[in-house]
Amino acid sequence: MYRLLALNIDGTLLRSNSRISRETKDAIEYVKRKGVYVTLVTERPFPSAKKIAKALKVDNLLVTHDGAFIASELEEPVFERRLHEDKAFHIAEILENYHCHIRLMHEKFAIGNKVRQKNQLIAKMTIGIGDPLFYPVTFVDSVCEYLLNNPISPPKIQVQFFDKEEKALAIKELRAEVPNINIHRSNDNRLEIVANTVSKARGLQFLSKHLGISLAEMVAIGVSENDIEMISQAGLGVAMGNAPKTVKQAADWVTRSNNQNGVSYMVREVFRKQLKIQNQ
Repeated sequence: MYRLLALNIDGTLLRSNSRISRETKDAIEYVKRKGVYVTLVTERPFPSAKKIAKALKVDNLLVTHDGAFIASELEEPVFERRLHEDKAFHIAEILENYHCHIRLMHEKFAIGNKVRQKNQLIAKMTIGIGDPLFYPVTFVDSVCEYLLNNPISPPKIQVQFFDKEEKALAIKELRAEVPNINIHRSNDNRLEIVANTVSKARGLQFLSKHLGISLAEMVAIGVSENDIEMISQAGLGVAMGNAPKTVKQAADWVTRSNNQNGVSYMVREVFRKQLKIQNQ
């Protein structure tokens, strides 16, 4: 009996065109009717995740910012872990020595540096932040300079690199110079930096205690390397067909890709014989 379904967003719920298929929406509605608690577990900021949740008619707690901010409403978080403003400045100070795009991801806004790539100014890079109409982004010449006058304690810092060697050097320096942080790789060139007690897996652990649902009663579906721990600890860990080999190896089940309605297929197969959960 599975009582909770945890879904990653990018590469999982969303197809390559950033849309949710009708089949996926129907599958989420199907599992909700069986009394299963549905949540989103994502690197996205809360406003962006909330927009996806509304499209799915999900009003539950959402695990956002890679587990650093958990809430059903923006102003009422049940869990938050932030990078202290001094630590955020130190991280930005190190990163500005490398050619990368830096995003300080507050739950209400983002601050990003302007980046030149191939002789063109990239002023509106979107690296998984969602619709800027719902989540305002301010672009500045220097994040450090901005933070001197406007200190921020963000739940997360997101970084997009353009060179793998630079990324490796930056990771090495950050780990040596900045204590008590977790650095997650969400894809080949992107890093997610959060407090050391934060991860998607720990977000699910918090929900387990908060909702009284054991990890063994959870199904978790993911696609990227920072989903591996979450997939491994759930009662049923599912990897998307478009996931890397490392993620698939950690999973109990590999479903179809996001463009082949992998979520819908998995939900129907796993939950079709499960009886409706009665409220206790």
